Amino acid sequence: MLARANRLVRAADFREVVRRGRRFTTPHAVYYRIDRAPDAPLRFGFIVSKAVGHAVDRNRVTRRMRASSRVLVDQGRHGADIVIRALPGAVSLTTADIDRELARSVRGDSAPVKPR
Repeated sequence: MLARANRLVRAADFREVVRRGRRFTTPHAVYYRIDRAPDAPLRFGFIVSKAVGHAVDRNRVTRRMRASSRVLVDQGRHGADIVIRALPGAVSLTTADIDRELARSVRGDSAPVKPR
Protein backbone atom coordinates (compact mmCIF):
# COMPACT_ATOMS: atom_id res chain seq x y z
CA MET A 1 0.00 0.00 0.00
CA LEU A 2 1.20 3.48 -0.80
CA ALA A 3 1.30 5.98 2.04
CA ARG A 4 -1.37 8.67 1.88
CA ALA A 5 1.30 11.27 1.11
CA ASN A 6 2.11 9.31 -2.08
CA ARG A 7 -1.47 8.95 -3.35
CA LEU A 8 -3.67 11.27 -5.34
CA VAL A 9 -6.99 11.06 -3.49
CA ARG A 10 -8.94 14.17 -4.48
CA ALA A 11 -10.86 14.24 -7.75
CA ALA A 12 -9.56 17.77 -8.36
CA ASP A 13 -5.97 16.49 -8.23
CA PHE A 14 -6.76 13.74 -10.77
CA ARG A 15 -8.48 16.25 -13.04
CA GLU A 16 -5.57 18.67 -12.92
CA VAL A 17 -2.99 16.02 -13.76
CA VAL A 18 -5.04 14.55 -16.61
CA ARG A 19 -5.94 17.93 -18.12
CA ARG A 20 -2.68 19.82 -17.66
CA GLY A 21 -0.15 17.01 -17.40
CA ARG A 22 2.33 15.86 -19.96
CA ARG A 23 1.05 12.66 -21.56
CA PHE A 24 3.11 9.55 -22.34
CA THR A 25 1.55 6.58 -24.07
CA THR A 26 2.49 2.94 -24.29
CA PRO A 27 0.46 0.11 -25.82
CA HIS A 28 -0.85 -0.78 -22.36
CA ALA A 29 -1.29 2.50 -20.49
CA VAL A 30 -1.40 6.27 -20.69
CA TYR A 31 0.74 8.14 -18.16
CA TYR A 32 0.00 11.75 -17.23
CA ARG A 33 2.65 13.69 -15.33
CA ILE A 34 2.89 17.12 -13.75
CA ASP A 35 6.18 18.21 -12.23
CA ARG A 36 6.01 19.74 -8.78
CA ALA A 37 8.54 21.21 -6.37
CA PRO A 38 11.69 19.04 -6.19
CA ASP A 39 11.13 18.34 -2.49
CA ALA A 40 7.42 17.44 -2.89
CA PRO A 41 6.55 13.75 -2.56
CA LEU A 42 5.97 11.62 -5.63
CA ARG A 43 2.20 11.00 -5.83
CA PHE A 44 0.33 8.42 -7.92
CA GLY A 45 -3.25 7.90 -9.03
CA PHE A 46 -4.66 4.95 -10.96
CA ILE A 47 -7.56 4.73 -13.41
CA VAL A 48 -8.53 1.18 -14.32
CA SER A 49 -11.90 1.04 -16.10
CA LYS A 50 -14.15 -1.90 -16.88
CA ALA A 51 -12.70 -1.93 -20.40
CA VAL A 52 -9.58 -3.53 -18.89
CA GLY A 53 -11.49 -6.64 -17.83
CA HIS A 54 -13.45 -8.22 -15.03
CA ALA A 55 -13.00 -7.12 -11.42
CA VAL A 56 -10.31 -9.72 -10.77
CA ASP A 57 -8.28 -8.49 -13.74
CA ARG A 58 -8.75 -4.82 -12.82
CA ASN A 59 -7.68 -5.45 -9.24
CA ARG A 60 -4.61 -7.40 -10.40
CA VAL A 61 -3.57 -4.56 -12.72
CA THR A 62 -4.07 -1.99 -9.95
CA ARG A 63 -2.05 -4.04 -7.45
CA ARG A 64 0.83 -4.44 -9.90
CA MET A 65 0.86 -0.73 -10.72
CA ARG A 66 0.74 0.19 -7.04
CA ALA A 67 3.65 -2.18 -6.29
CA SER A 68 5.73 -0.70 -9.11
CA SER A 69 5.02 2.83 -7.96
CA ARG A 70 5.98 1.94 -4.41
CA VAL A 71 9.41 0.81 -5.64
CA LEU A 72 9.97 4.28 -7.11
CA VAL A 73 8.83 5.96 -3.89
CA ASP A 74 11.18 3.73 -1.87
CA GLN A 75 14.05 4.76 -4.17
CA GLY A 76 13.53 8.32 -2.97
CA ARG A 77 12.01 9.86 -6.09
CA HIS A 78 10.31 13.22 -5.57
CA GLY A 79 8.58 16.07 -7.29
CA ALA A 80 5.77 14.82 -9.55
CA ASP A 81 2.12 13.82 -9.69
CA ILE A 82 1.45 10.86 -11.98
CA VAL A 83 -1.88 9.40 -13.07
CA ILE A 84 -1.82 6.03 -14.81
CA ARG A 85 -4.78 5.10 -17.03
CA ALA A 86 -4.66 1.38 -17.80
CA LEU A 87 -5.70 0.28 -21.28
CA PRO A 88 -7.28 -3.12 -22.09
CA GLY A 89 -3.91 -4.73 -22.89
CA ALA A 90 -2.61 -4.03 -19.37
CA VAL A 91 -3.90 -7.38 -18.11
CA SER A 92 -1.16 -9.17 -20.05
CA LEU A 93 1.68 -7.10 -18.54
CA THR A 94 4.10 -8.60 -16.07
CA THR A 95 5.29 -6.66 -13.08
CA ALA A 96 8.68 -6.18 -14.76
CA ASP A 97 6.99 -4.62 -17.80
CA ILE A 98 5.03 -2.24 -15.58
CA ASP A 99 8.23 -1.34 -13.69
CA ARG A 100 9.98 -0.49 -16.94
CA GLU A 101 7.13 1.62 -18.35
CA LEU A 102 6.54 3.45 -15.09
CA ALA A 103 10.24 4.23 -14.61
CA ARG A 104 10.38 5.74 -18.11
CA SER A 105 7.35 7.92 -17.44
CA VAL A 106 8.76 9.16 -14.13
CA ARG A 107 12.09 10.02 -15.75
CA GLY A 108 10.24 11.59 -18.66
CA ASP A 109 12.41 10.01 -21.35
CA SER A 110 9.66 8.38 -23.38
CA ALA A 111 8.34 10.43 -26.27
CA PRO A 112 5.28 12.44 -25.20
CA VAL A 113 2.16 12.63 -27.29
CA LYS A 114 1.34 15.95 -28.94
CA PRO A 115 -0.34 18.36 -26.51
CA ARG A 116 -4.12 18.52 -26.72
